[in-house]
Amino acid sequence: MEYRPLGSTGLTVSVAGLGCGGNSRLGLGRGASFEECVAVARTAIDLGVNFLDTAEAYGTEEIVGAAVRSHDRDRLVISTKAIFRGGNETAESVIAKVEASLKRLSLDYVDVFHFHAVGPEAYAHHRDVLAPALLRLKERGKVRHIGITETGPRDPEQKMLAMAIEEAPWEVIMLAYSLMNQGARRSVFPVTERRGIGTLLMFVVRNIFSNDAYRRDVFAKLVEQGQLDASILSGGDPLGFLVAEGGAESITDAAYRYARHEQGADVILFGTGNKDHIKANVASILRPALPPAIVERLHASFGHLTGVGLDLPGPVKA
Repeated sequence: MEYRPLGSTGLTVSVAGLGCGGNSRLGLGRGASFEECVAVARTAIDLGVNFLDTAEAYGTEEIVGAAVRSHDRDRLVISTKAIFRGGNETAESVIAKVEASLKRLSLDYVDVFHFHAVGPEAYAHHRDVLAPALLRLKERGKVRHIGITETGPRDPEQKMLAMAIEEAPWEVIMLAYSLMNQGARRSVFPVTERRGIGTLLMFVVRNIFSNDAYRRDVFAKLVEQGQLDASILSGGDPLGFLVAEGGAESITDAAYRYARHEQGADVILFGTGNKDHIKANVASILRPALPPAIVERLHASFGHLTGVGLDLPGPVKA
């Protein structure tokens, strides 16, 4: 495993981070037992993954708590999140949700606590009304660092993050980034690097990379909308060159490697309920960068797209 600083937090994190939500939710999505889900998380830890991200909404905090119980807590970085809807949430709501997460995790503190899926219209309330409560919890040692996550599919232009990365108190952000959704390369990473904000990348691999039929449908619609030239459909799979010319083992492998080696990327989040998939995902994240010519082609071909591939968890119709 490779490790790096998480912004200026002082935390050292694995470049591969276990996301405990998404479709899989460590196996809950396919009906796996609690013990099976714990085994999935422990497989990641045994491979050197020390960053685990969960959330109240995922229903996996208890699983993560059980998985880390037999490991050295000081070597693990545990991140969780909570959603605060509407403008009536108060500082007391924040304290109650943090305490509830700690109870489910069976931990005395979390390394990062995020406001989860914050849209542009709700940002000011989170910053001005709710964040002061997290700062007080940080002083009490319940929360080590304060984070905020975007709602990628509902804010594809990353308007919320454009505000958040320029001001306190955010130390860590979670954002959508992939080879088909490259906006952060220009508008987010230069600022987070300058200000020492840690970055957690989600939506790195989604159905557009793993589902061939779905990918064909998405590209056909992009051509129909005039966002891509029709010639991109003439040579078969529009992303096939990643394997044929880029030396990647698969399109998914290429997607992980593209994000992993982007300047400004700290942790690449992956999610699965399958222990074998954990090994494959980690292996991809640890492989070398794609050849420069391939990266340049990705930037030239898809760098102008916004919000492509940001499908929400749930079944995809092929």
